[in-house]
Amino acid sequence: MQALLYVAHGSRVREGNREAVQFIESVKPFFDVDIQEHCFLELAESSILKGVEKCVSKGATRIAVIPILLLSANHMKIDIPSEIEKAKTYFPFVDFTIGKPLGVHEKLIHSLHSRVMAQCPSPPGETDILLIGRGSSDPDVQKDLDQIAKLLQQTYHYAKVDTCFLYGNGPLFEEKLPTLCESQNRVFIIPYLLFTGLLKLSIQKKVAKQGFSSRRVVLCDCLGYDENVRQVFIQRIEETLYSFAGSG
Repeated sequence: MQALLYVAHGSRVREGNREAVQFIESVKPFFDVDIQEHCFLELAESSILKGVEKCVSKGATRIAVIPILLLSANHMKIDIPSEIEKAKTYFPFVDFTIGKPLGVHEKLIHSLHSRVMAQCPSPPGETDILLIGRGSSDPDVQKDLDQIAKLLQQTYHYAKVDTCFLYGNGPLFEEKLPTLCESQNRVFIIPYLLFTGLLKLSIQKKVAKQGFSSRRVVLCDCLGYDENVRQVFIQRIEETLYSFAGSG
């Protein structure tokens, strides 16, 4: 019996976990799969192993593991596969497949533009964008976010779209932030994050500390769980189920 196991990141902020579960519940009706459970990578319950146990207790023999992650970094390449390998030792009769993250997709580019449009923007040619990624030691994360920035600039003709990260490799947000006042354009900061959490709160505090004019530097909402994100996520699930069926 087929199961879908959704893997969200997890947050110390309860609201962030609630947002993830709400998003998952909004996606479940799109799939005619009787067993659909959710779990978290860290900072919240249930764990991936407990999520697998729930699926198996309901009769699952095939589990499609669906990450709710933006980019392919260590969580995607190391942490989730490691947890699934552990699960295989407990449930050797179960077949597993792991889906892909949301990745680079044109619908997500449109969502980023919408975050700017919600803030009474200037004309695109007089507007700079700073995308803030969570960060990772994986160089693919910087490459993917740079590609997203390039697509955003090309699609909507912003004067400049730059990237930075809260930690890890690549330019850091704390280094980029003081330089924003040097721009002649209005600057819109977009946290490339899915959920409300401590990282967003930290960004707000750091921006406020700089004392920027609210007309010159604007902090936008996170990418979040909008309809475009839902459509891309549904596509990734469909791809995973299709690959699973093709391997059977």
